This record gives sequence, C-alpha cells and structure tokens, in this order.
Amino acid sequence: MSIEKVRTYFRTLGIADRVQEFPVSSATVVLAAQALGVAEARIAKTLSFRVREAVVLIVMAGDARIDNPKYKAQFGTKAKMLSHEEAASLVGHAVGGVCPFAVNPGVQVYLDESLRRFETVFPACGSANSAIELTLPELAQYARPLGWIDVCKDWQQP
Repeated sequence: MSIEKVRTYFRTLGIADRVQEFPVSSATVVLAAQALGVAEARIAKTLSFRVREAVVLIVMAGDARIDNPKYKAQFGTKAKMLSHEEAASLVGHAVGGVCPFAVNPGVQVYLDESLRRFETVFPACGSANSAIELTLPELAQYARPLGWIDVCKDWQQP
C-alpha cells in the first residue's frame, strides 16, 4: 500500500508518528480541508504531469491552478496531466493520495511559489485519507524537490 511506503520513508526520518489518517476521504482539496479543519489553500496538493519522457510532480497550494503560459515557459511544453492509471503506476501513488514522498525512482518533484505564504501546509501521505503537517523547510527537506518554481495562478493575495 502506498501509505505504507510513505510511513516507511517517514520512519527513517523519525516523523512517521505525525502522519494523520482520517475515517473520511481527504482525496480532494475540499475534503482534506474539511478533515483537517483548515483553509483549503493550506492543503499542499500534488499534481502529476508528463514532460516529454519525464514524470513531474508539482506541489502547490490548494487554491492554486496551473497557469499554462507559466508552465510552458518553465518546462518548454504544454501541461499534460497523467491519467489516474498512469499516476498510480508511474508515480507510485494513486490519484487522491499523490504526494511527493516515497515516489518511484526518476520522478521529478517541484514546489510551487504558491506555498510560500504559509508557515505549515498539509500534503497527502500516499492514500486518499491521510495527511501530514509540515513546515516549508520540512516539506523541502522530505520531498527532495529539484527546486521552487512559479507555474500557478489564482492564489495571489490582493
């Protein structure tokens, strides 16, 4: 099970006890925010894309959406999300539980600037009913991203 892969990874870091599992689904931003009792924007959703031959994960704020011109400027191609089947096999986590932890070898992870306005965020942990609260430095340490990027819209504060 995918959550067990994440727990095993977090066990090596000494933080497995921080994983939260819910009796309800947290598979969407809305459901995760309800399960946690936090604002939807603080859910760190992870979207999966194919960039030529690479599999790319982008972790972004729950209220952010991909900005196609920014995405194309960053990656040199149009945004093409993985199907549910592709995400499960290529990333190692099923849609609803996709996270940047304990992913398949070769998967590239990026963190989006939309997250930087929060002290802590809540990414999933490999299942459709789990999450962990992490500071941004912790997220960067545990997700091992290739870097921070700016490919989202609709999240900027007025």
